[in-house]
Amino acid sequence: MNIANRLTIFRLFMIPLLVLSMMYTNNESLLPALIFIIAAITDFFDGYLARSRNLVTTFGKFADPLADKMLVATAFIMLIPKVAPWMVVLVIMREFTISGLRILAASNGVTIAASYWGKFKTVSQFIAIVLLLLNNTIMVPLSIPLDKIFLYLSMILTVISLVDYFIKNIHVLDFENM
Repeated sequence: MNIANRLTIFRLFMIPLLVLSMMYTNNESLLPALIFIIAAITDFFDGYLARSRNLVTTFGKFADPLADKMLVATAFIMLIPKVAPWMVVLVIMREFTISGLRILAASNGVTIAASYWGKFKTVSQFIAIVLLLLNNTIMVPLSIPLDKIFLYLSMILTVISLVDYFIKNIHVLDFENM
């Protein structure tokens, strides 16, 4: 097993630690944010290492996006007291929809690559989650609600990336054989 896949598996193991840290620490604890940041950083490095060292594997193509979706969905679900439930539903619905589109495409021998909109969406979600976990404490002196700004930005990018995937891959749906 190569280093990129090990980082992906490590990220998957961080998810239960994130849940436990959010359940059993108070709102002042930095532990959940630290766990999430470490897990999010592995997302960058596993992709970078896989591409730069030609370590791309079938397992990595499957597990990396799955780990990302599980990490983000878990964090948003655990943050429901701070995040409106409709936002969590939007994020999860988008992920199921894109995954379904990718499965359909793969069954026809088509690979749907990650888009820049999807990458922007992921980064904005990571930032929003970290700021929410930190209770926006890094901006308290300025009274700027960066957590809410990034949360709403991530929702906008969630919708934009969903629409982008469908526009670019509408041919996969094969409306003629419905």
